[in-house]
Amino acid sequence: MAAGELAFPHKFLRMVAKSKKPAYFARLIELLETCPKCLIVGVDFVGSKQMQDIRIKLRGKATILMGKNTMIRTCLRNHMTVNEELGLDKLLTVINGNIGFVFCHGDMDEIRDVVMNNKVPAGAKSGVIAPIDVMLQAGPTGLDPSQTNFFQTLNIPTKIVKGSIELTATQKVCTEGVKITASQAVLLTKMGIKPFQYGMKVVSVYDHGSVFDAAVLDITDAIVVGKFLGAVQNIAALSREIGVPTEASLPHMVSNSLKNIAALCAESDFTFPEIQKLKDFLADPSAFASAAAAAAPAAASGAAPKEAKKEEPEEEEEDMDFDLFG
Repeated sequence: MAAGELAFPHKFLRMVAKSKKPAYFARLIELLETCPKCLIVGVDFVGSKQMQDIRIKLRGKATILMGKNTMIRTCLRNHMTVNEELGLDKLLTVINGNIGFVFCHGDMDEIRDVVMNNKVPAGAKSGVIAPIDVMLQAGPTGLDPSQTNFFQTLNIPTKIVKGSIELTATQKVCTEGVKITASQAVLLTKMGIKPFQYGMKVVSVYDHGSVFDAAVLDITDAIVVGKFLGAVQNIAALSREIGVPTEASLPHMVSNSLKNIAALCAESDFTFPEIQKLKDFLADPSAFASAAAAAAPAAASGAAPKEAKKEEPEEEEEDMDFDLFG
């Protein structure tokens, strides 16, 4: 009887879970078909309160949908043959780890900023990979001498000053990409240090049946324009080298042709207004030199009065001999 009573709740929970699957599948497919853009986010170490705050800030702008990876994969595989335009086979490849969906109803960049900027400080936990280096600065720690063994375990040199532990030099406690040990976690907790910040992390982007890396969202208009101009320069150089006129190389070809025409006209009697000044200079360079020389004294004479005015000596005051008793 007792065994039957224990088995009943588990059967009931499985039945409830099975009844929720169709509703979840329908919700996921509906969002994929109505919202062609979504962010695939990692939610490691994101608490329920933090998730609630993000949902409130994204209300009306985006829809957050979480779920087990097995259920998500099953849903995508079942619907893959129904609508091939959604590109669910590509989306299936990024369903790994602790992830969720943020379906965008508005501007994707604005929604990403809300997701990425909502972070909360967190303490170090044993066995967790450190996302950043953690440094302890030299100076007082606020711990009493009985806590010295924690520093000795981590090979951190200390000294006792006025009944308190002080670090003699700056020390690295945690290294980025390395698991945090129990001693490191206990030490940082005792010192009241919360070195890490956790929040949603954008892993991939799903856009109209295509899946991109999250770095695509960091591409700005300036980067696109710079890449385009670089490509235009390469096309112009290639076109000039092989002699095939293109829209990119045409201005350079016209400029080069004008230079060749000017050189040819300089050796002949033919002229046109654009190069007449050049031909006059080649015919009589001294005229241009004399004109430049005449302009130089005029400019100098205009500055001379000011300099002369500055060099005027100040009038010296004569000493007056006054004798009050004379």
